[in-house]
Amino acid sequence: MSNRRVAVVAIGGNSLIKDKQHVEVKYQWEAVRETCRHIADMIEEGWDVVVTHGNGPQVGFILRRNELAAHEVHMTPMDIIVADTQGSIGYMLQQALDNEFRRRGMQKLAYTVVTQVLVDKGDPAFQHPTKPIGGFLTKEEAEKFAAEGWPVVEDAGRGWRRVVPSPEPKAIVERPAIEQAVRNGWIVIATGGGGIPVVETEDGSLQGVAAVIDKDKASSLLAREIRADLFLISTAVEKVAINFGKPNQKWLDRMTVEEAKRYIAEGHFAPGSMLPKVEACIRFLEAGGKEAIITNPENITRALRGETGTRIVR
Repeated sequence: MSNRRVAVVAIGGNSLIKDKQHVEVKYQWEAVRETCRHIADMIEEGWDVVVTHGNGPQVGFILRRNELAAHEVHMTPMDIIVADTQGSIGYMLQQALDNEFRRRGMQKLAYTVVTQVLVDKGDPAFQHPTKPIGGFLTKEEAEKFAAEGWPVVEDAGRGWRRVVPSPEPKAIVERPAIEQAVRNGWIVIATGGGGIPVVETEDGSLQGVAAVIDKDKASSLLAREIRADLFLISTAVEKVAINFGKPNQKWLDRMTVEEAKRYIAEGHFAPGSMLPKVEACIRFLEAGGKEAIITNPENITRALRGETGTRIVR
């Protein structure tokens, strides 16, 4: 059994698309390889890691392809789309990590677990879709989708996006396998895109539903369930800020759970951006987690050393 420290590292789906003008798969490969180099640095310094990832833009691409090809092929259900992105993004992360391990002479291997996440079929989110998916849209594009019956919202001042139901994650179905693997030293990619949302039917079987679970919430739940030492969210900024984008903007090196809750109450964190990340860290810490960090991929190692990033503590 591994005696190393265990971390859950959550990376965003948007982080795999660094340039809106270059969204092809080859550019996503470049972003994946760069991110995996930083994760490998972390592993080399003594961490065993479960990598989770978002899938918002990638889900949007699949949906758009479905729409364009609807006259030729069948539409793909949302739960299958999430499974598709778990496989494709997981494959990219898995290969990039394994290649990095091989170059460094590290005796490590990564593998991907197609992960289901249990939700409550009575969750009110099914009546009020709020989770953004797909790429950012212009107002004109958003109006077109709205006319086609898609709920559309303005997302944190960055543009318009389609939305789907986002129920609360209740349990990670494959948690025992993920925990056993990471405790034995494997590097696991799991809970991709927040996990495939499933509900329990009357006879106890599982069934997929048309929804998308928030990646940060599901990652926090996984970190709690496997008793991780660290929950690290890799995002677009080096640190969390209050008064973001204002003349009195202030970058935060450290904040307690109490301070984070106060900043949330004061409205410092945007709902479609930093808010779910900070809330996910709070949940992890309040359930007994030791520490949480928010930073960007290139600063993961420095953040672990306390040189940058925002560290959240109980």
